[in-house]
Amino acid sequence: MVELILPNFYRIEIPIPGSPLKTLNSYLIKGQKRCLLVDTGMNREECLTPMLSSLKELDVDLNKTDFFITHFHADHLGLVGKLSTETSKIYCSEVDSSIIINAMNSEGERTKEYFRFYVSNGFPEEELKKVLASHPGSRFRSNFQLSFSTLKEGDTIDIGAYSFRCIETPGHSPGHMCLYEADKRLLISGDHILFDITPNITCHQELENSLKAYLSSLEKVSILDVNLVLPGHRTIHKDLKGRIIELQEHHRDRLNEVLTALEGGEKTAWDVAPCLTWDIDISSWERFPVLQKWFALGETIAHLKYLEADRRIHGKLKNNKVLYALESRSN
Repeated sequence: MVELILPNFYRIEIPIPGSPLKTLNSYLIKGQKRCLLVDTGMNREECLTPMLSSLKELDVDLNKTDFFITHFHADHLGLVGKLSTETSKIYCSEVDSSIIINAMNSEGERTKEYFRFYVSNGFPEEELKKVLASHPGSRFRSNFQLSFSTLKEGDTIDIGAYSFRCIETPGHSPGHMCLYEADKRLLISGDHILFDITPNITCHQELENSLKAYLSSLEKVSILDVNLVLPGHRTIHKDLKGRIIELQEHHRDRLNEVLTALEGGEKTAWDVAPCLTWDIDISSWERFPVLQKWFALGETIAHLKYLEADRRIHGKLKNNKVLYALESRSN
């Protein structure tokens, strides 16, 4: 589906079959000489076909198109290798572009590190093997060697009548980046701000405290003068400040749920996760799809790490498992 948002500014809705996300919002901005495509969809035929059809409908020449990737996840990055040409620039933050390149060069070692980390936090090994075999981030990522034009805070991208300022918003990914157009009061928010769903804030090797970084990034964009928020998934919305307040409240509630879960004594992250409220229409933790357990555990750990840094809980390694307890009960 193609939707005109502003003159020469379009949303292209790309399906993501089998995902709770349902679709990706890709944004195309047309200039006199070149176009800019923000995020691409997964590297799979179900995404490529509608993308190419939409670009044809908009009369886009890929030889005159550059790309901006908000962050390294496969639903945003996956197709860029197939769509970009020798004349294309692929813009991405310094941090996430490094993650992409390192993952392509040493995927095996990175997977092993994640395996050890999740097992130490209680994820059963046999279930974890199923996750790693089916994870869309591995199955549908770009399989091309990519060269990036890296961006940092305050850099600008000018295209047609639009001038975008880069805003570093770590949290959902270590190098997540939004684009802000001050004159038009637009924020392309990627997965930093979503409206119908809550962005997944998980643990990252490159971020010591993902949730703290995310909450700081929310504060950072809250001061912007924004009339229209263009997220990476689902509904376009106008109320940036109202949504930020909702997201802050969501994470405060989840932190309190973690503290309540630990009142009964020390637990692994795997033990804590079923005690939290998840927006999924399934009756019990045991019935969760294994991939959703992966996402849920990552978010649980991010909240535990936040509370540990805040000295409200304490983690310790016991029998190769990380156990958390309320600070007053820790030794």
